[in-house]
Amino acid sequence: MAREGSDRNRRPLDAAAIERLAIDYVARYATSRAKLRAYLGRKLTERGWAGDHPPAIESLIARLTEAGFVDDRAFAEARTASLGRRGYGAHRVGAALRAAGIDSEDSEAALQGAAESPWAAGEAFARRRRIGPFAREAGDREQRHKSLAAMLRAGHPSHVARAFAYADPGISPVPDEDGEPN
Repeated sequence: MAREGSDRNRRPLDAAAIERLAIDYVARYATSRAKLRAYLGRKLTERGWAGDHPPAIESLIARLTEAGFVDDRAFAEARTASLGRRGYGAHRVGAALRAAGIDSEDSEAALQGAAESPWAAGEAFARRRRIGPFAREAGDREQRHKSLAAMLRAGHPSHVARAFAYADPGISPVPDEDGEPN
């Protein structure tokens, strides 16, 4: 049984329809210019284009950016804060921003903030995943290697990952003034 309105969704897009899609998307999701561009490209691939001239995707994105609906710098800061609360390190945060199409100019300040607190992010991740000082019991060598690998995949510097992965339960590593574990 076909859904009601499915014929409307199958018709090729025109300029008004693509603008409606873009506005609906930015109203629903915090997004970057690159993510909006990819979304509109998918919609054009799915439904086709009914216009005589190629769609003016870039000018539409520029208008939405000028109007403040799309802000790559704000998106980078929000994504960095979100990933930081979940305990991801600066390397992983940077990879997520690059995957979202955020250029280095817009992500620089947000990434600098993430890089300034590697111990706090490491602690948040270790607490969430019950690694090292937050584990119920001391793990064997294999478990500690798995914990180390998880910390490294989460984007933490190796010295922070090792300090948490190899810490005994209940004993949290404390960095010295150089950022090295005591």
